[in-house]
Amino acid sequence: MKTLKIGDVELDCPLILAPMAGVTDMPFRLLCREQGCGAAYTEMVSAKAILYKNRNTGPLMETGKEEGPVALQLFGADPEILSDIAAQVESGPYAWIDINMGCPVPKVVNNHEGSALMKDPRLIEEILTAMVKKLKKPVTVKIRKGFDESCINAVEIARIAESCKAAAVAVHGRTREQFYSGKADWDIIRQVKEAVKIPVIGNGDIFEPEDAARMLEETGCDGVMIARGARGNPWIFKRSLHYLKTGEVLPPPTIREIREEMVRHIRLQTEYKGTHVGIREMRKHVSWYTAGLPHSSVLRSRINQAETCEEVFRLIEGIGGCS
Repeated sequence: MKTLKIGDVELDCPLILAPMAGVTDMPFRLLCREQGCGAAYTEMVSAKAILYKNRNTGPLMETGKEEGPVALQLFGADPEILSDIAAQVESGPYAWIDINMGCPVPKVVNNHEGSALMKDPRLIEEILTAMVKKLKKPVTVKIRKGFDESCINAVEIARIAESCKAAAVAVHGRTREQFYSGKADWDIIRQVKEAVKIPVIGNGDIFEPEDAARMLEETGCDGVMIARGARGNPWIFKRSLHYLKTGEVLPPPTIREIREEMVRHIRLQTEYKGTHVGIREMRKHVSWYTAGLPHSSVLRSRINQAETCEEVFRLIEGIGGCS
């Protein structure tokens, strides 16, 4: 199994939890770490929001001691603001600082941030040059295949990142125009890996342990980033790691294990964010955990009405009998 090193940070596993807005908060990152995740990213944080002391950014930047390596992901488009803010927060408990150049959300793209940066290689060079110059910690970048089919430039951007002394590049095999539809193009990840010497992390369509192994084999990438495949499924890290080590596919979690993980997740979420917010935010997680289970739609409907942990726990306890 490959080892992965980001700058001077050596990971104990090449499987990484991708940054996902509204998903990869501290409780969920901790659950994934317990299942063997090698590193995780915070939800993306606006550099301007930090600059203007937006009170919503604080919780997004919090990490826990038991999480293992966590990268802080920033987004923005102003080289001076990004680099100044990164230098300001660098002393925090982050393994490295990542720049988001892949977010496809219109309100981000329309502000010339996220994946919109893929259209401006010169600005990317200015951002990374300023970041690397001001920071002691490793700087990485997360990109897409390109902005659209007329702008497939992941290889060019990866070369710029390497020339600016970025420590690694993560590549999502879709364009911005695809969002998350269609099939991820793993060949572009292979092309990037062949073009640069810095570590390349592949991202896109990892839903089973065999997917992680196949991406490593087909693209030659150094690490695998798991996003939607981890939602409601932190076990994907344990099962993928086991498969990479042994070639054996572990069975999926039992209903009992799913129930226990949901209960633990709810406890962590409500301890961290309070009962009202914690339960409200857990509704989407419960939907992911229970997808495909018998009567899951009824469960989701009832949990959407629940207001206390005890109500939620009673509903969860009824899933699938005692198996």
